[in-house]
Amino acid sequence: MIDQTDPQKEQIAELRMNTIITKDYTAMSYVAADWIVAAINARPDSTIVFPTGKTPEGLYHELIVRYQQGAFDPTALRVFVLDEYVGIDQDDPRSLYGWLWRTLFAPIGITPGQITPLPGDAADPVAACRVYHTTLVAAGGVDLAILGLGPNGHIGYNDPPADATATTRVLDLSESSLETCAREWGGRDRLLPQALTIGMDLLLTARQKLLVVSGAHKRDILRQSLYGPLSPVVPASYLQQAANVTVIADEAAIG
Repeated sequence: MIDQTDPQKEQIAELRMNTIITKDYTAMSYVAADWIVAAINARPDSTIVFPTGKTPEGLYHELIVRYQQGAFDPTALRVFVLDEYVGIDQDDPRSLYGWLWRTLFAPIGITPGQITPLPGDAADPVAACRVYHTTLVAAGGVDLAILGLGPNGHIGYNDPPADATATTRVLDLSESSLETCAREWGGRDRLLPQALTIGMDLLLTARQKLLVVSGAHKRDILRQSLYGPLSPVVPASYLQQAANVTVIADEAAIG
């Protein structure tokens, strides 16, 4: 429930997007898993994108549990990888595709044939992005975009500045994203300075968008994303003008 005595939460409640506030990270993961299972069961052949990172780990654990319980059937899903680093193949331990494969895809029975990757090892990554974009549009676009929120307001790897028209592309990672990478991959000598990402244009036009956010360290950027001005400096702010957005955040992130 939203505490209506808190002006900030009143403002959140007035947004056009559906906002669900949970007690903590565990509850957020559980509620998000229920939401995704319901979406998959409503459309078993959905085109879907999944994020990497710390926030969705609990959600993915819950999805694995539900898969093992027979709560949904993933065999008809069409998965498009949200982002990838430039210059590595899928077997590199830093690969975002590889992380998703180990963390979610293999445990819930998604096969390689269901997945369209962003090929980090492509000889021409710019051309690979064009092919990927065309393939996703030909598949009917994104049915469900599951998104995390970067500390600088990115969704996917759409680091700022990125407005609603930014398309699937190669980009230089921001210092904020590089700092996160350094923590995740064991130091700055392990960093990959460029990434491929689905564009804002495809994410914002997804038929359903789920943003999952946890932790007090995301509070300020979530506030800017939810009710700050629309700005390429905070790419997630463009979700405010998109249809069918659900935000699931824990109390620490809402503040």
